[in-house]
Amino acid sequence: MLSTTSQYALRALCHLARQSGGAVLGRDLAQSVEIPANYLSKVLLTLRNAGMVETTRGSGGGYRLRKSPHEIYLIDVVELFEEISRAKPPCFLGRARACSETRPCTAHARLRGLLAAYLGFLTSTPLSEIAGEPGDVWVLSSAAPARTGAQKEGRTEHGGPKA
Repeated sequence: MLSTTSQYALRALCHLARQSGGAVLGRDLAQSVEIPANYLSKVLLTLRNAGMVETTRGSGGGYRLRKSPHEIYLIDVVELFEEISRAKPPCFLGRARACSETRPCTAHARLRGLLAAYLGFLTSTPLSEIAGEPGDVWVLSSAAPARTGAQKEGRTEHGGPKA
């Protein structure tokens, strides 16, 4: 439903919302929410320009929310990265012209309720409702066991190379 960029933005914002006011370094944020650092910096720039995130340089610096998680609605974030808005839902078939009740695409009637529910969710759900609690972490997929830093680097837990 959401692009990777929107998912990354929401994951980063959720992590920042769980912090107790302290700033989070970009590299730590990227690692915590499993987002490539270069990609995350572009996402955070967009969020900063939209007034949702602020940055501080120097000792104790990093990223933090500029607004309360209760004031940031999912639609505010998704509109930055998707071709969806509360005023103009997207056409399911991706047509350039507006898809509306008066000029519907061929899929419009079947999707009307679903799009209304989706937009309703995005416009009525603040970040605070999906952010989680302090101490929550992103969990790796249950299909893939978590690897330690040593395993990622191709060595055993005790420092030697893997056989």
